[in-house]
Amino acid sequence: MSTKNLNNILEKENKKPILFDLFHKKNGKKKGVVIFCHGYKGFKDWGAWNLVAESFSKSNFFFLKFNFSHNGGTVHNPIDFPDLDSFGNNTFSLELEDLNRVIDWVLTNKEYEDEIDHNDITLVGHSRGGGIVLIKASETKKIKRVITWAGVRDFKERFKIGSPEFRLWEQKGVTYIENGRTKQMMPHYFQFFEDFLKNESKFNIKSAVGKLRIPYLVVHGGKDTSVEPKNGESLFSWNKNNEIFRVAGGDHTFSSKHPWNSKDLPCELNTVVKKTIDFIIGS
Repeated sequence: MSTKNLNNILEKENKKPILFDLFHKKNGKKKGVVIFCHGYKGFKDWGAWNLVAESFSKSNFFFLKFNFSHNGGTVHNPIDFPDLDSFGNNTFSLELEDLNRVIDWVLTNKEYEDEIDHNDITLVGHSRGGGIVLIKASETKKIKRVITWAGVRDFKERFKIGSPEFRLWEQKGVTYIENGRTKQMMPHYFQFFEDFLKNESKFNIKSAVGKLRIPYLVVHGGKDTSVEPKNGESLFSWNKNNEIFRVAGGDHTFSSKHPWNSKDLPCELNTVVKKTIDFIIGS
């Protein structure tokens, strides 16, 4: 019987809480763990992510999805970004730390130890989350395989260093971007770039991919205008052991949107989920 435990709170002293969901069959049998990381302006409850989680659960995986601690959501309102100051103060360092906290919870939690195979952990990252999971997978032996959905290839190039917009950001210390769904003007403080610069070698995705010695599946849509398909091609080319799955008609979210009111996954996302499950089982 499949169960879901939503909005669990992972707390740590002097750290913001992490909200996470669990989907699995409660049958006392150890299962491979899939940890899903959302992307920029994303959240665990976005669009069809719950249906994605249910699909993995039905295939006998222990599926965990979570909100990064500084994604702008709160424990009481995880969807509408009420904590814009946290959003503005987010960094790649914080997201890697959050992911590490989640992995440690998986490995040390006693309540689910009969349901979890500690030696079979897969990281799946969407968009910017793709870059985060690649870096984490390259620096730990706790991960068995890694998968990116519409993943970015280079954090640095996305800053558009030297452009008028970048120079204004540096001068003012903050820039704002509108959230198309909520219409909020969401702040980005310049410390985000300063954190990247301080840790630039660590945040080099090409280097991380080259270090991978575990199975890696690149999934990318041919009609992705947010993270163009060339990103996926680069990720694929940087390690001879990589595998790529090109979704010809796939956009950045594989035809999903928020809110997603259907009981079924969109065709493209369903194809991605099936390919991902097959890859995990086969590797």
